[in-house]
Amino acid sequence: MNEAPNIRLDRSPAVSARGLLLVALAASLWGTVGIASKFLYATTDVAPVFVGFMRLFLAVPLLFALSLATIGRRTFAFAGRELGAILMVGVTLALYQLFYFTAVATTGVAIATLVTICTAPLIVALLAGAFLGERLSAPVVAALILGVAGTAMLVGVPSDVGVSRAAVFAGAAWALGSALSYALFTLFSRVLAPGHHPFTLIAIGFGAGALMLLPFAVARMPAAIPLEGIWLLLYIGLVPTGFAYILFFAGMKRAGATVASIAALTEPLVATLLAWSLFEERLGALGLVGAALLVGAMAVLAKGSRRRRAGADT
Repeated sequence: MNEAPNIRLDRSPAVSARGLLLVALAASLWGTVGIASKFLYATTDVAPVFVGFMRLFLAVPLLFALSLATIGRRTFAFAGRELGAILMVGVTLALYQLFYFTAVATTGVAIATLVTICTAPLIVALLAGAFLGERLSAPVVAALILGVAGTAMLVGVPSDVGVSRAAVFAGAAWALGSALSYALFTLFSRVLAPGHHPFTLIAIGFGAGALMLLPFAVARMPAAIPLEGIWLLLYIGLVPTGFAYILFFAGMKRAGATVASIAALTEPLVATLLAWSLFEERLGALGLVGAALLVGAMAVLAKGSRRRRAGADT
């Protein structure tokens, strides 16, 4: 999932084709995380907490290199109350990994990814209204209605994703926990964003999250990992995480605010299509309608967000 909320590296309204392509490619790579983890579960006896730790751990060197090359020692410029906020960024990122990979193991890629990615922005809007005093605008209310209806249809109707109905509900619960963790990560990142470069928040956040998961990952470390499992872990940590963020930030430098909606919409669509083609995870007719409502909710939120930013910049 995209763990880079509300990042705007360029306030220009112009959107370059190259920038859009880079962001879309990054989001498509994020959409393969769940796919790779499901292959991993099929070939290796590995716990979700270990997968989550390895994803963060392997990505950290690339992200720190990116941050240090861009802003140097300011990467580590946290002090006072900011230390508590960055600690919570690490905690929420760690919980997001744990919950998401558990959801994939429980219910498959399609439902886990759609519920996680599509409900997270809705939870952000609710929490921002409750704790930051942000008004629930008409687009936000409409998106919430679509999101609740879409989630209910996605998990509450018969589908052919290869697991029982109980597993679908359990997996959806884990995915909602993942979405809540991401939403809290977003809010803590907003607290730090005014004084820190986005590269810093991602690099330090991933490092802190890896440290949080380390003791649990050691406790659940598999006795042996086959070569295929090693390659899958390396892929998850380096390609759709570390490398994808390099593409994402490069694209954000060349494109305007529209890229946020592209990233949001591309990731769940790629994950769902791959889950259908590779694992034959079929959502059913009403499930597809629910998925469409969830994606529509994200589109409504993205459109409302662009309008607010346009008004603020005039």
